[in-house]
Amino acid sequence: MMPARPFELLVFDWDGTLMDSIASIVACTRAALADSGVESPAEAAIRDTIGLGLRETIDRLCPGGSGEGVFERIVAAYRNHWFATYRERQVLFDGVSELLAGLAAEGYLLAIATGKSRRGLDDALRANGVAALFHATRTGDEAPSKPHPRMLLDVLGELGVAPGAALMIGDSVHDLDMARAAGVAALAVYSGSHERRELESRSPLACLAGVLELPGWLAARGGEPRPAARPTSTATP
Repeated sequence: MMPARPFELLVFDWDGTLMDSIASIVACTRAALADSGVESPAEAAIRDTIGLGLRETIDRLCPGGSGEGVFERIVAAYRNHWFATYRERQVLFDGVSELLAGLAAEGYLLAIATGKSRRGLDDALRANGVAALFHATRTGDEAPSKPHPRMLLDVLGELGVAPGAALMIGDSVHDLDMARAAGVAALAVYSGSHERRELESRSPLACLAGVLELPGWLAARGGEPRPAARPTSTATP
């Protein structure tokens, strides 16, 4: 008999959680800023924005200087560099394809909530051959930027899953804050943009080295009750 699943739905962030892409994003961002005549901030500052929407990212990286003209130049430069150079470096962490197939075979619903654009996510899903494993996906151009809960609430609504039956898995505090705002349990992985101490400050259920540790963690929780949903006030649709 298949063991009880502690959650019905597993919602994954993409970059830094399933895909080993943080270094590429940092490099691409620096190139785009340079092309736009903007001084690049420290790597830590760029990593801290990964997972946010484009507008929120550029506002943070160019405080006081991200007018519409600058914003459009940076976005255009970023996309040019990404599709010319970094697109071919879209590699999932080792074992992720098998991990996702195994979770789907166990009966989990799988979804994605990412700050990537729809074009970027669809391209990455096709390149890695895992699109068919996901039951729902939401991107940064389809909902307000994380940590707003809209992206996650939309996934729950589409799949008919209650917040208490879902688990958000992400590598940034933006993922964890979004989950809390939506009343969804969160699990952190320190394989991406934020360090373990930063993630633990948000009190996730656990903080794992990487997503490949997820099956063992789920199996250990198989007989435990789901955590109660405690949405914040921003979770109101």
